[in-house]
Amino acid sequence: MSGGVLFEFVQMGQVMRVAAIDEVTGTEVFVITPVSATRLLMERVALAKLRRKLGEPEPPPPPPRGRYA
Repeated sequence: MSGGVLFEFVQMGQVMRVAAIDEVTGTEVFVITPVSATRLLMERVALAKLRRKLGEPEPPPPPPRGRYA
């Protein structure tokens, strides 16, 4: 995904329909999330689905932020 990704958010009752669209290919995917989810989480889920559809590898998860006792 060398170009950007466009996100579209449409609230439908208690759920949010999130579309992720690849600017270069025009490929589009949709996910349904709870309205209570954060915008960042909604975008991450939609972007992960778009990457899977485009056949791109998932980036590694971020390192843990804190220390464990």
